Amino acid sequence: QVQLAESGGGSVQSGGSLRLSCVVFGYTGSSYCQAWFRQAPGKEREIVAAIDSHGTTDMADSVKGRFTISQDNAKKMVYLQMNGLKPEDTAMYYCAAQKTVQYSGTCLGLMFYGNWGQGTQVTVSS
Repeated sequence: QVQLAESGGGSVQSGGSLRLSCVVFGYTGSSYCQAWFRQAPGKEREIVAAIDSHGTTDMADSVKGRFTISQDNAKKMVYLQMNGLKPEDTAMYYCAAQKTVQYSGTCLGLMFYGNWGQGTQVTVSS
């Protein structure tokens, strides 16, 4: 059973930085997508960034140039470095993972992620 656990959320002022971490337990398989999603109150959940098993990354337009996703396979960790934070980045952030089989699309476009963490809150004040 795959389990994910996020950490690193908190409260910062506009323009500040945070790094979110996600540890992935119990995952097996050589081909996968890992991603960060966020959901603000009253809004739909949206994907923020994704990375595949080859290390290819993809970022949502709303965070390009400010956020970076990375992974450390030896430590089974996925990170989201967030710089230049804005109040509109305030949300609960979730780490997600999904094994892929013969998938030729991007992880940002993957329609189903079956494994989720509990979320970590990010609050940006103006």
